[in-house]
Amino acid sequence: MKTKLEQVLPKDIEARSFELITEELGDRKIDEKYAPIIKRVIHTTADFDYLENLVFSPNVLEYALEAFQKKACIVTDTQMAKAGINKKALKELEIEIYNFIADEDIAESARINGTTRSVACMEKAATLHRPTIFVIGNAPTALIRIYELVQEGKLKPELIIGTPVGFVNVVQSKEMILDLSIPYIIAKGRKGGSNVAAAIVNALLSYVLNG
Repeated sequence: MKTKLEQVLPKDIEARSFELITEELGDRKIDEKYAPIIKRVIHTTADFDYLENLVFSPNVLEYALEAFQKKACIVTDTQMAKAGINKKALKELEIEIYNFIADEDIAESARINGTTRSVACMEKAATLHRPTIFVIGNAPTALIRIYELVQEGKLKPELIIGTPVGFVNVVQSKEMILDLSIPYIIAKGRKGGSNVAAAIVNALLSYVLNG
């Protein structure tokens, strides 16, 4: 027996998707402040586990708004995360976005120091000396180095979005960020990815632009 297809116009697909997500959530409790972010991530992944996996530091939305108002730049650990972030919204807010992974000096630094390129990227980001939002969707080593740089007094991010995916040091790296006195949005556990990180940023950009 074939399932009957919904007749939805292309321009209405996203709105209908969010309606279906709301329907499927049913009576499950969801903090209304964070509902747009959680639903955006569920929309991106079709994974309702993010209702429980996403954790938010106190007043993180206010800190995010303040960061965008002061034109904090965004640093991502992957080109994929950078590519997934809404460029029109960034332009409207005059926010610069960086990804250093392909820079020649990053490859050389990683080789000399015996680290990953992601670690070298975070060290380069620390030399920007400007308000920075870190968006880490893939590399736990990036989160670990951010933690170390904060502890060393070399870095004070405006916000850390941490959603690495995988098995080796993924859970541990996220737990380290939870111990910092830095605003964060973290996807606890093994799940995550660059698409999840970008979805969180896009939800925040929408919050800043539309309230």
